[in-house]
Amino acid sequence: MLYWLMKYIILGPWLRLIFRPQVEGREHVPDSGAAILASNHLSFSDSIFMPLIVKRKVTFVAKAEYFTGRGLKGWLTRQFFVGTGTIPVDRSGGRAAQAALDTQLEVLRAGNLAGIYPEGTRSPDGRLYRGKTGVARLALVSGAPVIPVVMLNADEIQPPGKLIPKIKRVRIRFGAPLDFSRYAGLAADRFVERAVTDEIMYELMELSGREYVDMYAQKVKNQQAEEQAPAVSAGRLAA
Repeated sequence: MLYWLMKYIILGPWLRLIFRPQVEGREHVPDSGAAILASNHLSFSDSIFMPLIVKRKVTFVAKAEYFTGRGLKGWLTRQFFVGTGTIPVDRSGGRAAQAALDTQLEVLRAGNLAGIYPEGTRSPDGRLYRGKTGVARLALVSGAPVIPVVMLNADEIQPPGKLIPKIKRVRIRFGAPLDFSRYAGLAADRFVERAVTDEIMYELMELSGREYVDMYAQKVKNQQAEEQAPAVSAGRLAA
């Protein structure tokens, strides 16, 4: 109930009025039945704008820590994720990826829409990075079509690290559904999973026009953090 209140009464109408979403290819999202919405990930606001313009509910998963924060910030964060239909998943330990996959499979088996960011994390610089094979496993096990969707300018509206978004028209583009039924029964084949994932990422690259980097985004973020650490330490010593 909170999801629909947020979308159509409390928050959604204001977001539509202020950001005036421009959407291409929305007809590719089916009116019923299971489907996977695979999106690039440029900004925190991706999880707001994309579900906003889809008529049906889109379910994402997120780490359980987002739902257990304390104080006003923790409460606001929890209400946001609950209101956007996000399901908490314990991502600690070795079964983290499997727990997220199992949760999304339940969503698909119920005939609903599952949202996923194949890159696994937000892009550090706006480029498109190598996809993780969880999206392929999800498609192959469920048999659901994959609908590629790209956020075209979310990083301009709310760059990483910025709390207050800029007032600018948000642009979103959906592509035609991808059918991977030809690989039925091969979900455990890592070569097939990589081929499916790469096909999805290629479609995201074509739809977005963004440069593709054949590295995991998280690895790039870790490298950036390591490079910044000496500079931060030097600054503290100088102070």
